[in-house]
Parts: sequence; C-alpha cells; structure tokens
Amino acid sequence: MFTIKNGSFTETKSDALLVGLFDKPLKFEGVLQTLDDSFKGNLTELVKNGDLSAKKGQGAVVPTMGQIQTKRIIFAGIGKEKEADFHTIHEAVTNVAKQSKKYGLESIAVALDSFVTENVTAVEAAEAIFEAFFMARFQYMGYRTPGNEPEKILKSIDVWTEADAVEAMAACVVGKAMADGTNTARRLTATPPNMMTAADLAAHAQKLADQYGFEIEILERADMEKIGMGSFLAVAQGSVAPPKMITLKYKPNEEWEDVLTFVGKGVTFDTGGYSIKSKDGIVGMKTDMAGAAAVLGAMEIIGELRPDQPVMAVIPATDNVISGHAFKPDDVITSLSGKTIEVKNTDAEGRLVLADAITYAKQQRAGRIVDVATLTGGVIIALGKDKTGALTNNEPFFEQVLEASHEAGEFIWQLPLTEFDKKRIRRSDVADLNNSPGREGHAIMGGGFIGEFAENIPWVHLDIAGSAEMSPGVMTRTLAILALS
Repeated sequence: MFTIKNGSFTETKSDALLVGLFDKPLKFEGVLQTLDDSFKGNLTELVKNGDLSAKKGQGAVVPTMGQIQTKRIIFAGIGKEKEADFHTIHEAVTNVAKQSKKYGLESIAVALDSFVTENVTAVEAAEAIFEAFFMARFQYMGYRTPGNEPEKILKSIDVWTEADAVEAMAACVVGKAMADGTNTARRLTATPPNMMTAADLAAHAQKLADQYGFEIEILERADMEKIGMGSFLAVAQGSVAPPKMITLKYKPNEEWEDVLTFVGKGVTFDTGGYSIKSKDGIVGMKTDMAGAAAVLGAMEIIGELRPDQPVMAVIPATDNVISGHAFKPDDVITSLSGKTIEVKNTDAEGRLVLADAITYAKQQRAGRIVDVATLTGGVIIALGKDKTGALTNNEPFFEQVLEASHEAGEFIWQLPLTEFDKKRIRRSDVADLNNSPGREGHAIMGGGFIGEFAENIPWVHLDIAGSAEMSPGVMTRTLAILALS
C-alpha cells in the first residue's frame, strides 16, 4: 500500500497530492518552488488573495487543471515553522484528511519533505501524517443499509522524499499501526451492546491471538467460581450472558518477569444494576467497555510493531443488569484477593470487576499495572470531558505513563490519593472495604478502591469516563507508546 519514491512529487499521477504549507512571507520556496513554477506562480497569487492559507488548522483543496498530472492538491496549513512539531502536523493533516473523504480517493501522494523543518525530521513527519490521516478517515458505518453507489477504497499511497527510504517506510508503518489500533478501539466501543457482549470481546481477543501469536486464556464462569473471583462474579451474576476473564500475553522472549500489564474495564452495558441509572443516563452505556477497547487496540499495535518487552492484557468482561439473581446494595462479597467488600452502590461496579482482574494479573506476574476504565462521572465534574484523570501509587511509573501520554497527545491529570481517602474506602462496619464511600471526591474514591488491590505493585489508574466520550479510542496510543518505550 505504501511506496517510497525519490524525485519531484510534481510527477505523481495520484488522485491527490498532500502538501504541508508553513505560514511565512515566502510561501513557496525550497521543495515547493517547483510546484509553484508548475502553476506559473498562481499558487502564490492564491495565497496573496486569501484563497489559500497556511495558518494553523487551515487547509484547502486546489484542482490542478492539468498543470501537473495529479487531479488536486490538498494543502495542510501548519502555521509558524518555528512552532511546528509532531502534534501541529498531526492536527493539520487531521483537518484536511477529514475534508478529503468526500472525494473518494483511491490513491494519494504525500510531499513528505514539505512537512520537514529544523525541529521535525522526515521520520517524525511521516509518522504524524500517517497516524493523523488514517485516524481522520475512520468512519463507523454500523448496521445501516449500504447505498447503491460502490464505495471507493484508498488503495495506494506514494511518499515522495529525499530522506532514507527504509526509515521513512518504517515511520509510515508505525503511524498506520497507531491509527489502526485506535480505530479498532473506536469500532469496538461504537458497536451496539447486543452485538458486543463479553463473548464478542473474547472472540476479538482470540482473533488478535491468532493473528499475532499471543498466548490467550479465557476463564469461564465455572473457572472463576473455582478460584474465587467473587467481586467480578457479583457484578456478572444478574446476567444471562456468560462473563469472560480474558488474558492476552505477548512474549517476545523467554523472560516473564516485571511484566507491563494493561487492565481494561469490559462492562459491555451498564444499567447500574439495582442502583439503576436514569432514563437519560442509561443511554450510551454500551461505551462502558471503552477501557477494554483501548487495551485491545493497544495490543493490536503491539502485535504489529513487536516491542522488546513482554506485555499482558487482562480484561474482565460482563454486563451489569438487573434480574432476580443480580447483586444488591448491602451485599457483602469476597474478592479474589480475600478482601471483603460491602456493596453500597451497584452502579459502582467497574471497580469491583477491576479488583479481581488486578489480583489475577498479579498472580500472572504483572510487574507494573495500568488500568483503564470509564469509571466515574465524578472525573467529568472534576476535570471536564477533555481530560483523563489519573491516580498512582508510584510516581516514577506515573512519569513514564505521563511521558507516553504527552507523546500520544492524550492529556492526563493526576489526582491526589491521601491516607484520608484510603480510610474512607476502608470504612465499613461489616467488611474490609466499602465500594462507594460517598459523592465527595468520587473519582478518587473509585480509583483508590482499585489501588487497594494493586497494593505494592507499581500502578496507574486512568479514568476515561469523559475523555472516551469526547475522543473515542483514547489511551490506545498512550498504552502502545508505553509498551514501545
């Protein structure tokens, strides 16, 4: 699909040519001078007249009218050259890639060197372009009846550059893998809950295992009962759909110690149980498995890019529904760790399924754990929908996660977890822990509850309740970058 080409990109015969444009007085110079010459200086005139802007976030599609062999040029406005970095290029390409979808492109050329600056190498630019381009073109079609007109599929991309061809190709592959994994997470999250049950999540995990050679283990209800996963099974006991505890293991070598582990909340639909949600609040709860989707998307990227370190994914998958068998407020349940839990709120179920998943991950030699979950509405009240809330018991490990999130462009903000918070979580007259100690600091209470099971293992909790709604697929690339670092 990708081809690296040397020479002048004006020679391309693709359906469109993607060009980066910096906001500076001499708009067409260097690698773009030949392009303007082909148009007899008319591109400069378009800039002067305001029909073509290089300002950050701006873009334009210009028909070539036979001046070069490609049909149209897609200009991505990047802004000031000195301010350009991976993320500004990513944003610029995202904007124009969304616009380009309407043209039904079957082939595209990229003038890679037009995106290169003193601060941005060809390799960095290529990764940013491919990641942004394929993420922007993602569209979930769902189960709508297709139209009569056949869909045009992008078949080829020619990357024109003077940079090293092997390095440029590797960067394109990385960018495409990052986009594909994120889009997988988006697709899984968007799928209707009757078509994305725990069994469906397990089937997707099995597909990844078959494709990338992961070890896979799927515990059934009887398996979980045998080993005592009482916390997870309490949430699952109201459902007729069988729960699954899904484990994927990526083993690049024989070592299996200090394993980087991702734990994703896989509640495929959350009614709230007997602490039932409102009519408006219950709509959209198919996305309560966005943490699991992010983990599966990250594992897809890991399978494609093959990092040196071992990685494990653990996903507790079930739905949380009401029936005569469902768990109730005031129940006391016993977790896999042996800790007992007083249930004060059946809608605080995510922390219950994650409790046993983290204990199980520790039994499988997890050395560092990141859990990802649409855990609390409280994180939205605290931080808004554009930020992911984080808690940790290990600052050095959190700094690694934070660095990965910066590289991915996915904002996270650390919340405090104090001894006073821990005392609230442990405040119960009948059990070791209380799953819902009150509304105050709700996001901290939810994450802190999970931390009771991480104990002394380096752990970071990521609450994506808001950010997954605003940016579906969020944290997929952060997890993948952490594994690749």
